[in-house]
Amino acid sequence: EFMAVAEREIVSNTATTKEARPAPWRCTRDQFHQMGEDGLFEGQRVILIEGEILAMPPVGDLHCGIVTLAGEAFRSLFGEGFFVREEKSFDVGKATDPQPDVAVIAGTIRDFLYRGLTEAALIVEVSHSTLAYDRREKASLYASAGVMDYWIINIDQEPAQIEVHRQPGPDESQPHGFGYAERTIHRSGDIIQPLAAPNPVAASMLLP
Repeated sequence: EFMAVAEREIVSNTATTKEARPAPWRCTRDQFHQMGEDGLFEGQRVILIEGEILAMPPVGDLHCGIVTLAGEAFRSLFGEGFFVREEKSFDVGKATDPQPDVAVIAGTIRDFLYRGLTEAALIVEVSHSTLAYDRREKASLYASAGVMDYWIINIDQEPAQIEVHRQPGPDESQPHGFGYAERTIHRSGDIIQPLAAPNPVAASMLLP
């Protein structure tokens, strides 16, 4: 009888343990931003994807330089009626903030002083050791947000190249249920026409 009682206790405790299994805590964009303001991410490069805070690889001089080159090129190219933000917040739902390297936004900075960015005329990621993630996870996120023009400046490739992703739409094979139907590759010497810009840009302006 003692053994029977002990076995029942073990089974009961095991079931209770399974039922009480800890679950991951997910935060909102507001909580994520507050933690940043409180200095919890100081010295770290993090993004928020579906409530999870992800640590991104540190960036080097080349990555930083290409981000700056792209920002300056697009400021000149798009002109009035648009502004450019580099490595800043982009609202893809209440629990996601991928913080793109470069985002070109229709309007003026004052239009967005009290509200987040939810649309972009062009988003660019500079890919250095994160190509697979930028091609799949981030591409699916930006497609789900309706971003029509998404570029990846691939500086891991030799020679470096620019991937242009367009025609976003539903795609159940992608992580967030959306993807891009069109992808073209451009190298130094090519000319690329951004969908929302009046004039094209030389790929060489954005490459090392």
